[in-house]
Amino acid sequence: MNIKLPRKLTPRQWAAIGGTAVAALLFAWAVIAGLTRVLNTPAPGTTAAAAPVAPPPATVDPAVPHIKATLYFASEDGLHLVPTERDVPLATGAVAQARSIIEAQLSAEPAPPLMSTIPTGVTLRGIFVSARNEVFVDLDPSIKTAHTGGSHQELMTVYTIVNALLTNLPNLQEVQILIDGQEADTLAGHVDLRRPLRKNEGLILSPTSTPIAPSPQ
Repeated sequence: MNIKLPRKLTPRQWAAIGGTAVAALLFAWAVIAGLTRVLNTPAPGTTAAAAPVAPPPATVDPAVPHIKATLYFASEDGLHLVPTERDVPLATGAVAQARSIIEAQLSAEPAPPLMSTIPTGVTLRGIFVSARNEVFVDLDPSIKTAHTGGSHQELMTVYTIVNALLTNLPNLQEVQILIDGQEADTLAGHVDLRRPLRKNEGLILSPTSTPIAPSPQ
């Protein structure tokens, strides 16, 4: 059967043809999208592999040089100071290295059964070295207000600080402890802090030494 098309289509006929073409395109797009979903859906019992995610770039801190320093903690019976080797940041100059050692001693956590002789939270306010190699260690007031008291406990706290400095920095001669920038008579009523103190060897317990009961100085 022969069908004769008009030589010129009316606007209504063009609109009908255009609508049919758009409908056909939409149908084709829907079919393709449906097939894509079917092909990308994993079979029952399987898990779709997640797309690999690139890890964030690692942040690498520059290496900080350290030295081996001797810090002190109370023995299990609380009578002596036990020397313990720890890594302490290396610093330039006696004052900076003394600061590094004291800050490490104040914050160090000993391995059981050893105990810290420093009240929790004590901080270093400043440190100074005189021309005669005397060290002045300025601690915040909690070294006194938070101290548990007792003559031997006070002795252990004081000489933890003194011995830590004079063991690791042998060129230094004596240590005087200040509290809140001021000279203090004592920490808890027993050890005289009004003068610089020398290293106390009698408190230190080493594997080859015989414990000697110390007396307050």
